[in-house]
Amino acid sequence: MRYTSTRSAQVLTSAEAISRGIAADGGLFVPENFPAVSPVLAEELVSLPYAGRAEKILEKYLTDFSAEEIRSCVKNAYTGTFENEEPAPLRKVSDKMYLLELWHGPTCAFKDLALQILPHLLTASVSKTSPGKTIVILVATSGDTGKAALEGFADVKDTRIVVFFPRDGVSDMQKLQMVTQTGKNVAVCGIEGNFDDAQTGVKAIFADRAMRKFLAEKNMDFSSANSINFGRLVPQIVYYVSAWCDLLKRGELRKGETFNVCVPTGNFGNILAAWYARRMGVPVGKFLCASNANKVLTDFIRTGVYDKNREFYTTTSPSMDILVSSNLERLLYHLHDGDFNMIASLMDQLKKEGKFVVSPRVLAALQQDFYGGFATDEEAKKAIGRTFREKKYLCDTHTAVAVDVYEKYVRETGDDRPCVIASTASPFKFAPAVLSAIDDCPLPEDGFAAAERLSSLSGMKIPSPLETLRTKKVLHKDSVRKEEMADFIRRTLA
Repeated sequence: MRYTSTRSAQVLTSAEAISRGIAADGGLFVPENFPAVSPVLAEELVSLPYAGRAEKILEKYLTDFSAEEIRSCVKNAYTGTFENEEPAPLRKVSDKMYLLELWHGPTCAFKDLALQILPHLLTASVSKTSPGKTIVILVATSGDTGKAALEGFADVKDTRIVVFFPRDGVSDMQKLQMVTQTGKNVAVCGIEGNFDDAQTGVKAIFADRAMRKFLAEKNMDFSSANSINFGRLVPQIVYYVSAWCDLLKRGELRKGETFNVCVPTGNFGNILAAWYARRMGVPVGKFLCASNANKVLTDFIRTGVYDKNREFYTTTSPSMDILVSSNLERLLYHLHDGDFNMIASLMDQLKKEGKFVVSPRVLAALQQDFYGGFATDEEAKKAIGRTFREKKYLCDTHTAVAVDVYEKYVRETGDDRPCVIASTASPFKFAPAVLSAIDDCPLPEDGFAAAERLSSLSGMKIPSPLETLRTKKVLHKDSVRKEEMADFIRRTLA
């Protein structure tokens, strides 16, 4: 299996792609082809636990890793790190609606499924490609990736990690998770701006020759824990394959039957992983792309015009407060049949003009697979309350966006196939917003008090990774303007 850049003919091994994170031309690495899940392999996957399924899928993509290396990475990632040893349980909520719970890991968000294994994949990759180098993991986060990456990379040998987050654009719980992170190799910094500012700054730093020279002098190199790194994306494919296997194992889906997938997304990585699973043979019918008020993806899917020149909203689903969806570039590459010159042109238009338009052919292909929908904060709030009252299921604000979009889709189309909805975070990470959706009493001023009230009403326990934040000391207090991000990195690594 080889990997190519979305913007040039550059070709690498999986270890090289994971080590580098992003191509030198600014493109993202994609597989040259997609391995197939044969009927024989499908039967085997159904019989395996999650870790076994992960091994089989990763082996298909990471062909320059030995079976023992992959087994070790999977074991270290998924043993003793997830509640009840179940990384991705599938909960049936109604006759056709299933919630794929991806938040039972150490940071209570779906990013754990990838970021518990990425440090192991990355260190194994670096040992093959750049032995002896220290890898600097550079992260921009809209809330959850930052903590999950910090948790995964803290005190990992021969790595440093620097995380930037929008200072006023994450929930109090998300911020507290990051600024209390321990580890001798970690640095966390808020920026004055939104996630797009942080993400644009990180991409610029990756491409900065002066910064590359600075790192080379220290025998260091950059890599990424954001979903621009294929090593972050490939473990996410696994849980969609696993959800299909669980449906088959329970007899709730027969061989040959299709199901839909609905994903709340801002950066497009999580839903792209589902689309990649279909390219392998998982029988997904329609991909429901659920956005919040920052509905740039919804508008793109409906019109073929991607336009980030619009008002930015700070919402109750902050991990989706994004106007530049990085992983869309990968999908565009595939829809344009690998025409990297066209992708480079589209991305240049986005950088210079803030918008681009795809051809009618590409738009038709996009709409054949994807449905774009969005939910406002008020609609998501109502979805939380409705799902709790009618289905006895408590979901967080991001998952609620997906639930609302799913219900709209069914009403609009009549498509009542089974649907797997990605449940991306614990409701306790956003306790005040979730509590306000199911309780008419005045909100407690303290976030932990809101979590306690939510626990009492729902009968759910506050996850221990969040409960223990009460007593943790704030260790990271830095905040910079977006223009100062590179200087912060130099000071941190000096």
